[in-house]
Amino acid sequence: MITIRHSHERGHLNIDWLDSYHTFSFGNYYDPQYMGWRSLRVINEDRIQPGGGFPTHGHRDMEIITYMLQGSLEHKDSLGTGSIIQRGEVQRMSAGTGIRHSEFNPSSTNTAHFLQIWLIPDRENLPPSYEQQSFNLFKNPGQFQLMATPHNVENTLRIHQDVNLYAACLPSGDRISYSLPPQGYAWIQVAKGEVILNEIPLTIGDGAAIAQETELTFTATNDAEILLFDLA
Repeated sequence: MITIRHSHERGHLNIDWLDSYHTFSFGNYYDPQYMGWRSLRVINEDRIQPGGGFPTHGHRDMEIITYMLQGSLEHKDSLGTGSIIQRGEVQRMSAGTGIRHSEFNPSSTNTAHFLQIWLIPDRENLPPSYEQQSFNLFKNPGQFQLMATPHNVENTLRIHQDVNLYAACLPSGDRISYSLPPQGYAWIQVAKGEVILNEIPLTIGDGAAIAQETELTFTATNDAEILLFDLA
């Protein structure tokens, strides 16, 4: 079963420095049919104007992943971390027992465009922690690359939940497949371009909840970038 969450159906917040689309209920946007999918709780597509950003605020008991699509994002937190996340890089922050952080667009000219993803961790009260990793999606198009996993896999981010997060860049016309176990679940998020998923067309901003499907096939009808969450 594939259930489509169309881009235009998402919640929307537009203020002077932030343009944000919410796949699931978030902040003032509430839809009881879209409270998350399995352990996946939030996918926000955010665009922050030059110089804008989120002032210092707190999180607890959440795995937070930031996936950059354009520009850069400056991160500072109560662990003492100070970093700038660029296109091609992914950040993982485990809020655990509590963490405070800020996120700003350090550019005076370019918009910061990214996906912020929240996963419910497999246990509460973890020690807060931070990781950042660069990935070569653009140098290795046409294949899924593992980015985050609960397992010790070299050159990936470690998350505290039974989720494997993959991403792929697909040039127009490329086709790839992914296999799920019979009782597996997944979520697909189209970050850029257009694909056909098992004969269903998806475009930028669309998502898809997957259940009782063992084979997923993706064909790019325009240059595309997709995220695949393999969920327990």
